[in-house]
Formats: sequence, structure tokens, C-alpha cells
Amino acid sequence: MQKQNFRLSNWWILLLFFNPATKDLCDKQHHTKESMVMGKYSRVDGRKPSIYCCTITVVVFVALCLVGAWMLMSSSVPVQNSNPLSQGNVNGVKQVAGENISKQFEESPGDLLEDARKEDSNAVDSQSDSHSDVHDDQNVTEKESESTVEDNENRDEKTESKNVIEENQDEKTVTEEEPKTRTENNKDGKTEDRESNSGDGESTAEAGETQAQGKEANQSDQTEPEGSSGENKSKSDDGEKNPDSGENANENNQEGATRNNVDSQENDQTSIEILPAGTQSELLNETNTQNVAWSTQVVESQNEKIPQQSSISKDQHGHGWKLCNVTAGPAYVPCLDNWYVIRRLPSTKHYEHRERHCPQEAPTCLVPIPEGYRRSVKWPKSREKIWFYNVPNTKLAEVKGHQNWVKVTGEYLTFPGGGTQFKHGALHYIDFIQDSHPDIAWGKRSRVILDVGCGVASFGGYLLEKDVIAMSFAPKDEHEAQVQFALERGIPAMLAVMGTKRLPFPSSVFDLVHCARCRVPWHIEDGKLLLELNRVLRPGGYFIWSATPVYRNRPEDVGIWKAMSKLTKSMCWDLVVIKRDTLNGVGAAIYRKPTSNDCYNNRPQNEPPLCKGSDDPNAAWNVLLEACMHEVPVDVSVRGSRWPEQWPKRLEKPPYWLNSQVGVYGKAAPEDFAADYKHWKNVVSRSYLNGTGINWTSVRNIMDMRAVYGGFAAALKDLKVWVMNIVPIDFADTLPIIYERGLVGMYHDWCESFNTYPRTYDLLHADHLFSSLKKRCNLVAVIAEVDRILRPEGKLIVRDNVEIIGEIESLAKSLKWEIRMIYSKDKEGLLCVHKTMWRPTEFETITSAIIQA
Repeated sequence: MQKQNFRLSNWWILLLFFNPATKDLCDKQHHTKESMVMGKYSRVDGRKPSIYCCTITVVVFVALCLVGAWMLMSSSVPVQNSNPLSQGNVNGVKQVAGENISKQFEESPGDLLEDARKEDSNAVDSQSDSHSDVHDDQNVTEKESESTVEDNENRDEKTESKNVIEENQDEKTVTEEEPKTRTENNKDGKTEDRESNSGDGESTAEAGETQAQGKEANQSDQTEPEGSSGENKSKSDDGEKNPDSGENANENNQEGATRNNVDSQENDQTSIEILPAGTQSELLNETNTQNVAWSTQVVESQNEKIPQQSSISKDQHGHGWKLCNVTAGPAYVPCLDNWYVIRRLPSTKHYEHRERHCPQEAPTCLVPIPEGYRRSVKWPKSREKIWFYNVPNTKLAEVKGHQNWVKVTGEYLTFPGGGTQFKHGALHYIDFIQDSHPDIAWGKRSRVILDVGCGVASFGGYLLEKDVIAMSFAPKDEHEAQVQFALERGIPAMLAVMGTKRLPFPSSVFDLVHCARCRVPWHIEDGKLLLELNRVLRPGGYFIWSATPVYRNRPEDVGIWKAMSKLTKSMCWDLVVIKRDTLNGVGAAIYRKPTSNDCYNNRPQNEPPLCKGSDDPNAAWNVLLEACMHEVPVDVSVRGSRWPEQWPKRLEKPPYWLNSQVGVYGKAAPEDFAADYKHWKNVVSRSYLNGTGINWTSVRNIMDMRAVYGGFAAALKDLKVWVMNIVPIDFADTLPIIYERGLVGMYHDWCESFNTYPRTYDLLHADHLFSSLKKRCNLVAVIAEVDRILRPEGKLIVRDNVEIIGEIESLAKSLKWEIRMIYSKDKEGLLCVHKTMWRPTEFETITSAIIQA
């Protein structure tokens, strides 16, 4: 086609040059000019001016013809068989892996997502147009001095090219709304030529690529930013005209930039692993299966919820999101704000109104963002101050400000580090406890603790300096937003209450339990609530009780102290010490749980009674409390019979009691444990830290939505982050292993909302979770819950099969989230998305969450 255009232009030039009409025209111009010019410009023979004029005319016509030929040739470039290497580099905008991984894709192109393949083609369109745009600018500069007509032609052409780019952007916007239609059109229409070109590229690659070709590819990569800049300019122009289109264009720009960055990183490190290869890839695939030897919370717990059925019936990308119209507004927690059920409770004596009451259908609306919301203050500064408008509540500052809980300071809420029992600061109080009983050994023997009725969690926040991680919890009650304050500060915390059900933790996992004026009536109803602490406390662990009955002599306090003394003695708890803190004017009693059953067997009365043998102490999901105690394990091969290794050795060493078990992936449990840890260390160090476009300095609160052995959290040990490890109730119950490693977590059913305030986590990680949830949950509701938990500008990392990756990508785009990275291999995929500040404008009223007057 190019050769034909060139030959036509040559014939056209020759015809113009030898055409008699051309000579006549020149002669006419000569005679006209002779009559107009002065004598000093005339020539004796009169011929030279004619030749000069004719030459000018021919040059103009030749220039115009050359421009026309060039336009024909340049407009035909996209449909030519282009260099496979160059085309591959353009396609690299969508791909995340480097050249080596691209080869793997070429060997099995069927593994690619259809959407990703189409977006590759769209990237070719956009970049070809933008390269053409830049080339036009250069040609206009070169030809400007030769002809004004040619300059005008080039300007028209540039305008036309810009319009093409804008049309491409419109196509992208439509495509993002209807990905399936886009894929079908591609197969039948415009991309047929490009697909054939890609096929040529694959055959070329299969024939063998040399090092020179690799260098050429790298050079092509380096020239991509020029095209990108032209594309960005067109997109910004388009964005001014259409805000929605601008959002999509910006999303594609950032997406492409991140993916190009990852491309270059992976070219430099050929051993980089986004999805591991070889034996590690085998381990990744095994995460889809569960070993039948492991029990789950569904099996262990008797009162599990009836699974919800999936109700996804339409294109997810076209989902119409709405804002939740609820009484709680930006602080909506669906399972704790179900006023339809709360109003109908027969009693609230045991704090039933603070427990979970999930709506029959999980909400699919989005929680509003408070007006004036700003990106959270980074850790460790966030421990001392947070933005007021992120949690715009002043009641706690008014009620507890004199105890140095929280104060309003200009545009910040500040936290002096005090509490009801430690007005002069948590650090002094922490040292006071250590001095009272040195065997507690913060950060060594005592690593994982439970803080009951935590307030704003200053106790747990300052324990982090001692290498202690506290699972702090409090109810969503009149102490307005106390747990939300804690999480906004970057301190581990959750919403829960000591009510009628067991806490969502396995038995014998906490090294220490702390209660500082936590307002829990431990002594009533046969000590049912204190017996729940006994269940989760490790044999040999400590219970620290800092409350007025310990150090005051008022009649009420004296009565409570006597009741507590009787109860703890019957539970065989040893009262280690009672100590007075003179600075704060408070005192604390420290108890220790027994490490054998001798005391239980020698009690004069079996009160409280030992639990029945059929009662599983690890069953914790929706299980009612019972006033009984479980026996202490005495078999040295059973969990709880020995104290874990000191921190940090316990993080990396398989628990002693795993030796007799088969691991989740079917291997010997210690081998499984070690392989899982190695796997996640490789993924985190080689991929997540450098290949996802995440600024880890802005990440503090992380949730692993489907933790197995806690390997992902363990791999992040050296970062200034903490991880909430979730073990779903229908997966293998590995939460005891996570606690044995010195990490924290809880059980949860992802068909329901999680017990946390909105906007409380910076990063959510889901490894082969959504493919399982889709079988029994509404996936749209699950993503709405993810949106509720994630902070604006937070990240979601998903590892799953390519089908699920495609669905999550589509839902993320419908939420106006930015796709930072997408990658697939062998039908397994990886997706990293970035939540934006976007909120819909329409509202959906959730009647169950409205408090009626």
C-alpha cells in the first residue's frame, strides 16, 4: 500500500512538470509580472523570470503532493503488519510483567483475560494516535518556512488526529461500562488486523528472540512516554468537556504508568514473582483446596448463619451504586445498626442490643464520606493526633477530656495518652504493671494480649513500643466512636461486647487479658463473662484487673471485691499481686490461670463446673456463653500444654503441636507452615513492595481477609504496619496458629458485614477468597463491604482465578476505582486497585437501619 501511494505521487509530479498547461500558466504569470514590476527588476531576455515563476509553482505543487502522499501513508500505518517487538512494547501498557513473562503469555494466550486483551488493543489505538500527533508537530516545524499552504494542511491534520484521540477516549469510556460488548466487537470488528499482527509477533517470538531484539524493545519502551504525553494532553482536554470521561482517562493514565513501571522493574529483575512460578506456583494453586483433616468454624460452631445465595444476575460493570440512607450516616455498621431487630429484642439486660444483628440481605449501598474528610495522618504521628473531620465527634472529648482520653485542638483531635486509670499517660501505667510483676515481661513472654473495654486504645497504642500487640475491643455505645478513634490512630481495635455469645477467638490464645475500668460485671451470673476470658486466656496467662473494687473501700466496691475473690478462687486463678499506683491513685490485681487440672480436681465443689467433653472450646462463631470451664491440656503434644517461644522466634518457628497434623495444603504441617512463610516472603519482597504501585509509607492498618497460617502478615514484620488476620468460618480453622506466631486475628463470615467502622483500613488482601464466597454470597454486597471498610485512597489486592479477577475488576471500575495492576498466568490472576473519593449522588433507604421516633 505504501509503495503504491509513493508511485502514484511520482506520476502526479511528472505530469505536473511536463503539462503544457503548466507552461501556459507560467507564461501568463510572467507577462502579468512584467507589467507590474519596476525596470531594475526586469531581465533583457524576459525568460529568466518565467523559469523562476514556473519553478516556484512546481515546488508548491510538489510539496502539496508530497504532503498528500505522506498523509495517505501515515493514515495506513495502523493497518500494516507492524514490527512485532514494537507492538508488544505498546501492549506492555496493559501488561504488568516484563519480557520474560510476556513470553509465557505468548505460549498460552488463552490464559489472558478477554478484557485485558481488548484493552491492549485499545492501548495500541491510543498510543498510535498520540505518536502521530507528535510526528505532526515535528513536520509542521520543518515545513513552516517552505509553504503557508502546507502549514495549514498540517494543522488540519493535527486537529483531525486530536479528534481521533478524543473518539478513542469516548470508546474507552463506553467500553469500561460494557466490557462484554467491547470484547465481542473486538473479535468481530476493528481488532482483527491487530490480532493477526499479534499472532505474527508470537510466531516471531517463538522462532527466537536475540539480545539485540531485547535492546530494541527496551529502546521502544523508553520512547513510550512521548506518546503517553500526547495521549495525556488529549485526555485532559477531553476531561474538561466531560468529567466522567476525564475520570476514566485519568484512571487509564495512572494504570498505564504503574504497569510500565512494573514492566521496567521486572526486566531488571528476571526472578521477580508476581504470581510465583514452579513449586511456589503449585503452592498458590493449592490454596484453592482444603484438607479434610482441618475443621472449620461452620463445623465447630452450632449456631452458624444460613448461607446467603448469590443474587448476581446482571453486568457488574453496569451496577447502579447508591448511597446508604441510614440514621448512622457515615458511621454505619450494618450488623450493629439493625434497629428493626434491636427494637424487637425481648431484653437488653445482657447487652443484646450491642451484639451483632445482621440484616437478612447484606446492603449493596455505599456509606457516605464525612464532609471535610482528609487523608489520614501517617503513623506514628497519628497516635497523637487525627483530623477532626475524619471522625467528627466531640462527645467523648467532653466526657473524658479531663482524663486525657481525647481533646479537640483546632482542626485535630489530640490524644495525650491518658485513660481512666492512667491520667498521667499510658507509658507510666505500662511500666507500673511490669514493675508489679516482672514475669509479665512485655514483648517477650507477653506478646499478644486482649484489652477489654479499651476506650480509645491508648494502652494498646503505647504497648506497641514494647513489641506487644493488643487486640483492643469495645462496643458501639454511648462512648461515641471510641473504637473508630483507635483505628483512625492506627491502633489495632474492633467492635465487640461481652454479652451473650462467645468472642470470635479460639481458646487459649491470649498471653494476657487486661481490664482497666472496663465496666464489665465479671462477678454476676456465676461468672459467665469471666469464664469467657478464661476460655481465651492461655494456661499460665495473666489477667490484670484495674478497677475501683481493687483499691477503694466503698460498700459497693467491697461487695464486688468479695464476689470476685470467691469466683477467681473457685476458678483456680492464683492472685499473684495487688499493687497500688501512687501517681495515678489507682491499683491493680494480677491473676494467673493454672497450667494443670490439679486444682480443678481438688475443689470441694464443682462450681463453676467443667464443660462437657463434647463442648468444643474453639467453637466461637455465634455460640452462646455457658458458665463452665474447659480442662487444661496436659498432653505435651497438644496446644496449650506449653508456652510459645519468645517473640520474635515464635513468628518463624512452627508451633510444637503441629508435628502430629497434616497441613492445609496436604503436606506435613511443619513443612506446610515453612513453605507458606517462604512463599509470602517472596511475594511481598519481590512483588507487593515494588510491583503494585503502593506507597507503603502511607499504609498502616491492613486486613488479610483470608489468612491461612498468617504468612502474609509475618512477611510484613519489618514494616510499620499491623495486620488483622481473618479466618473465614468456612475455611480451615488455622487461627490458633496465627496467635501462636504472635499475631492477631478473628473469625468472620464474609457474607455479613465486619465489626468495624467505615474507612478504617488502608489495605485489604484477599487470596482466593472471592471465588469461594461467590458460591454462597452476593458478591456485589461483599464488594460494598470492602468499600465500606477501606479508607479513601486505600488499596485492595486480590489473588484468584481469572474469572473472579475479571468480575472484581469490573465492579471496581463501576466504583470509579483505579486499576493499578492486573496480571494473569495459568488461569490465576492478580489485581491491585486503588479506592477513590468518588461517591454516587442517589440514595437508597435501608429501613432496618432507621431509628424511628
